[in-house]
Amino acid sequence: MSDRIHLGTRKGLITVTRANGAWRIADTDFLGDPVTMTLRDPRDGAIYAALNLGHFGPKLHRSRDDGRSWDEVALPTYPPEPGPEGFNPNPKTPWKLQQIWELTPGGANEPGRLWAGTIPGGLFTSTDSGDSWTLVRPLWDRPEREHWFGGGYDYAGIHSVIVDPRDSARVTVGISCGGVWVSTDRGQSWTCKTRGMFAEYMPPERREDPNIQDPHIAVACPGSPDHLWVQHHNGVFRSTDGAENWSHIDAIRPSKFGFACAVHPRDPNTAWFAPAIKDECRVPVDNKVVVARTRDGGESFDVLRDGLPQDNAYDIVYRHCLAVDESGEVLAMGSTTGSCWVSDDAGDSWRTVGANLPPIYSVRFA
Repeated sequence: MSDRIHLGTRKGLITVTRANGAWRIADTDFLGDPVTMTLRDPRDGAIYAALNLGHFGPKLHRSRDDGRSWDEVALPTYPPEPGPEGFNPNPKTPWKLQQIWELTPGGANEPGRLWAGTIPGGLFTSTDSGDSWTLVRPLWDRPEREHWFGGGYDYAGIHSVIVDPRDSARVTVGISCGGVWVSTDRGQSWTCKTRGMFAEYMPPERREDPNIQDPHIAVACPGSPDHLWVQHHNGVFRSTDGAENWSHIDAIRPSKFGFACAVHPRDPNTAWFAPAIKDECRVPVDNKVVVARTRDGGESFDVLRDGLPQDNAYDIVYRHCLAVDESGEVLAMGSTTGSCWVSDDAGDSWRTVGANLPPIYSVRFA
């Protein structure tokens, strides 16, 4: 079981640790600075923290001594925008980094390789642990990018990057709004894979258009990588064949809307979600914070609420704010209103770690 959690928050990187069975806040780095994403690389132990300093722009820091000290490293940088005669699928989208939205390590056989998903929709890769970055042009230059658009942010963004543990050349990304894309050659070519998804927010004739689907988060079961789950803007979808086909899961309660999803590391039929009311309000259903869990591939769901606020709650759980550790038993969840909860029994019960924290952008076991 993991004994440390990193919270990326509006006011810094907060580290939560467990000692003698109790979880507590142990440390804070980058106090006062928004931390949009964190990563602890399981291959070498390096920790990465992506910051978004507003007027001063994004920053990326790395620690090689377990967080005792930090060094600023290179940022993903977009090349110059082509001139009037150049090819640009979406001229309304700026060629400038707005935010690092995802950080993912490469395969176990690729020391130093990292992947970064960004707003405005660029995927970057590094082969030297973040000392330099390269834009994955075959995805950025796809003509379909003309149809991508922002889903919550002004521009489209890549929030999910999944590297197949069996084959590190197979990479799957989730784009809001731009669908799910798969590469089998480490990013040299891409195919949009959304067969079975639909978008209720589009006119009927564009309902199944693959390039405007809004997956809020995409996750894969590490032990069964062909099994993927997506919390979409208008429902939950599941694939059991490596994203070739998706099935709509309509049994989830109390709502099909949400941002977050976590899947068990070995059991692809077990997944957790954080349902809410969509669009107009974006608050928990009936002002009660709950977690929906399925253990049968979406055929049925348990609504878990023990230890979570059940009265006058306004917490929303962002897409990167529900995580499960490698045991499949410990979960952590953070909210927009600065609450953090941990469950040691697969979600059956929850304990509050902090209720007065800054808004939480990401939760990751470290």
